[in-house]
Amino acid sequence: MSRIRLAHIVRHPVKSAGYQDIGSTTLTAGRALPFDRQWAIKTTGLPFDGPPAHWMPKLAFVRGAAEGRLQAIKAQFDEESGRIRLTHPDLPPFEGSLPSDGPALVDWIRPLWPARRPDPEALVSRTDGGALTDVPEPHVSILSLKTNRILGQRLGRDLSIYRWRGNLWLDGLDPWEEFDLIGSEITIGGARLRIEDRITRCVATTFDPETGLKDADTLGALEDGFDHQDFGVYARVIESGPIAVGDTVTVMP
Repeated sequence: MSRIRLAHIVRHPVKSAGYQDIGSTTLTAGRALPFDRQWAIKTTGLPFDGPPAHWMPKLAFVRGAAEGRLQAIKAQFDEESGRIRLTHPDLPPFEGSLPSDGPALVDWIRPLWPARRPDPEALVSRTDGGALTDVPEPHVSILSLKTNRILGQRLGRDLSIYRWRGNLWLDGLDPWEEFDLIGSEITIGGARLRIEDRITRCVATTFDPETGLKDADTLGALEDGFDHQDFGVYARVIESGPIAVGDTVTVMP
C-alpha cells in the first residue's frame, strides 16, 4: 500500500444546496463532519411542524435525487459569522446569514424545485444538534480519487468529485481498496475513524455538479462494470482530533 493522504475535505452546509471545499476541521467522536448537512429545507405535507428533534429521511427534504439542477449549487459558508453565499448557473447569487435568513434561502431555491413536488417550506436543523445526512448514523463519508478515476475511464469522461457529495477524499488507495478497509480503523491527522459500510448510490450522482444537467450513467457503469452500485464508504469517528488537507492517512494493524 502506497502512502495515503487526505486530498479534499468537502462539506455541504445545507443539504442538497451546495458543496464547499475546506482546508481543515476538527472531527468529534460520534458526530458527522462539522457543518455538513447542518441544515435542510423541509417540504410541505410532512407529519411534523418546526425543526425535527432527531434524524429524518431524505424524502422529507429538498434533495438532489428529486431535482438534478440542485447539484450545481456551490456554497461558501463562514462558520464563525454564519454567513453563506450560494451560486447557481441559472440564478443570481444568494447571500445571507443562517439560520436567520432561512426564509430568503427557501425563496431563492424555489425556482429550481419541480412544481409537481411538495413545496419547499422552511430551513430547519435538528434540535439535538445532529446532521441531516441520508443515513441516521453520524457517519463521515470517505472516498477514493483512484476509484473515481477508474469509473470515469469506464464512462469515457472525467468525473467531478463533487457529484458524489462525499466528505473526505483519499489519494493513494488502489481502486476499490476502500471496500477492503471495512472493519478497519484509520487515523487522519489527530482523529481516528472506523470504516463501517459501503455507500449505495442514487440517481443524484448522474448529474453534472457544474451545470445540473444529467450527463453520466454512473449507476449503470457501476452495475455493468462492477456488479454493484456502491461508491465510497461510511466511517464513524471514534477519537476526536483535527484533520487537514495533506494529512497522512494510516491504516491501523
